[in-house]
Amino acid sequence: MKYRTIGGDPKTRREVSVLSLGAMLFGTVTDEATSYAILDRFVEAGGNFLDTANNYAYWVNGTQGGESEALLGRWRRSRNVTDEVVIATKLGGRPNAPATGLSHDLEGLSAQVIRESSERSRERLGVDKLDLLYAHVYLEGSKVPLEETVEAFAGLVQEGTVGLLGASNHWSWRLERARNLAAAAGLPGYEVLQYHHSYLRPRTDLPTMRSKDGNLGVADGNLLSYLRAEPALTLVAYSPLLSGGYVRDDKPLDAMFDHPGTPRRLAALREVAKETGATLNQVVLAWLIGGEIPVIPLVGASSVEQLEESLAAVDLELTAEQQAKLDAAY
Repeated sequence: MKYRTIGGDPKTRREVSVLSLGAMLFGTVTDEATSYAILDRFVEAGGNFLDTANNYAYWVNGTQGGESEALLGRWRRSRNVTDEVVIATKLGGRPNAPATGLSHDLEGLSAQVIRESSERSRERLGVDKLDLLYAHVYLEGSKVPLEETVEAFAGLVQEGTVGLLGASNHWSWRLERARNLAAAAGLPGYEVLQYHHSYLRPRTDLPTMRSKDGNLGVADGNLLSYLRAEPALTLVAYSPLLSGGYVRDDKPLDAMFDHPGTPRRLAALREVAKETGATLNQVVLAWLIGGEIPVIPLVGASSVEQLEESLAAVDLELTAEQQAKLDAAY
């Protein structure tokens, strides 16, 4: 396994594996025994960066979420896991009432929600301190002042119940505004960003459930430019393997990838995969890990076999020529 540092403050920064394991469906779609086996193998291979959220996975069984955090808490206790494993969780996207589909009625990012939801996450995970806490999503039309959100998250760090702060699914300008507010007040701010990012580049102009202006959850050009200018920030990329879209005929690519750039990028990807003898998935992960903007891919797995493919990508070293070939395919 390889590792990198997230966070700038010596008191809160952590060394995490360059591959993160997502636990979104653990405890619901993925049963307990299988979830434990995947977690055990990840840790055995040197992985120490897990990801969950307080709303995972409410849409499966019509709940408000919490099943994933609860399973990770049970696994931690059964394996005597302490702070050697870094667990990131999120709040703000939990539905206010049980929902069977994706809900528009979410808890949001008020000071009260941040305090109460973070406490419930600590209880489910069985920890006194959350290693990394994300603001899960910014709700358009929210009446909560950004200052309130920034101060509430910072307060958790100052009192010692949270280590690092992060943001997921926010417009780049809102990230910058929040970080400026924190810096001006001498408060801890967002240091880790979690967005959808992969080798294929999606269209960002299509309206989504979250925003009529496009997909604010995608690492678009604005966000990537921001990361180049702020190298202390860390990007964690969710859904980097497009839910099997690179390798499975029964998992066709989403309509957001239906544009002229996709065939060119797929051709370059297949060429590099042939040169290396690796799978398309492994080349994607290696490209993310070793790119100009180093990215921590956040992978899911429903079996140990799926996880093994992703773990092998950590040791795949692309040549400068291969990396340039992939970069140049637009």
